[in-house]
Amino acid sequence: MSTLKLHKIRFQNGLWEGLLEAPDATEAPAVQVLHHDRPLDDLQLDPHPESNRWTLSFKVPQSALTDGVQSFLICDRNNSETLGELTLIAGEAIADDLRAEVDLLRAELDMLKGAFRRHCRDSQHNV
Repeated sequence: MSTLKLHKIRFQNGLWEGLLEAPDATEAPAVQVLHHDRPLDDLQLDPHPESNRWTLSFKVPQSALTDGVQSFLICDRNNSETLGELTLIAGEAIADDLRAEVDLLRAELDMLKGAFRRHCRDSQHNV
């Protein structure tokens, strides 16, 4: 289980910002933002004036601004635990956000499948 805690600060002008707390960390934690099971390249992690805190930010890629539901998972790279998420819905008005929840579950399932496959592969090599 991750000791990292993520608190959303704001999402404005395509830039998501949050405060990442890592009580046991002596250096910047290993985090990633996944979109369609691929990590985003422009993730920024800047030290916060208070120790063991970092400001995490990423720009939503222009390619993600399209009709439908887009989910971004913010994860601890060490254990693939989801720390937070961002869901964007564009296009036709949606009566409820069930499609967003299904898309988020699908993204998390894809991430878990990858982690499970890596675990199985690594376990076979250690035997």
